[in-house]
Amino acid sequence: MTLFGYARVSTSEQDLGIQQAALRAAGCQTIRAEKKSGAERGSRTELQILLDFLREGDTLVVTRIDRLARSMKDLQDIVHELKGRGVALKATEQPIDTGTATGKAFLDMLGVFAEFETNLRRERQLEGIEAAKARGVYRGGKARIDPEAVRKLAADGVKPAHIARQLGISRGTVYRFIPKPEDAGSA
Repeated sequence: MTLFGYARVSTSEQDLGIQQAALRAAGCQTIRAEKKSGAERGSRTELQILLDFLREGDTLVVTRIDRLARSMKDLQDIVHELKGRGVALKATEQPIDTGTATGKAFLDMLGVFAEFETNLRRERQLEGIEAAKARGVYRGGKARIDPEAVRKLAADGVKPAHIARQLGISRGTVYRFIPKPEDAGSA
């Protein structure tokens, strides 16, 4: 049985050191770590590399279940995938053993609470944004697209795909900001 560790924090300012030390202390020789939000599995490349690498008889070790997944569906998908491949899941700070009914029930309860916490945080954030808007102090996020830059490049004859690539935006966004041929005729 080989132990593989996975450590994750949500932001680049957070430190992975405590999790990595706990995983090494648990006997993990290989540890994959990343600084990514747990809300979406698709962006967590280190987790995917690890999941692709695990073989029957291996054990995936995390410090806490919320490091692995923030939604119940994501957690269940990962656990189902691991179980189907004969890979165990353990947490160093929680009594989790996916091989027993009690361990599975405990895992499910933790997953529900992790998702609940995420939803509460999202609600509080939205409430804070609404309160700031009501006070007139919230202006929204920083503008990511300069419509004038899009229009200038289009006027200079740059093709929409090239504009999109140059500005790091989608072609659909480019088309939103360049004048349509029928608009040009009516001017």
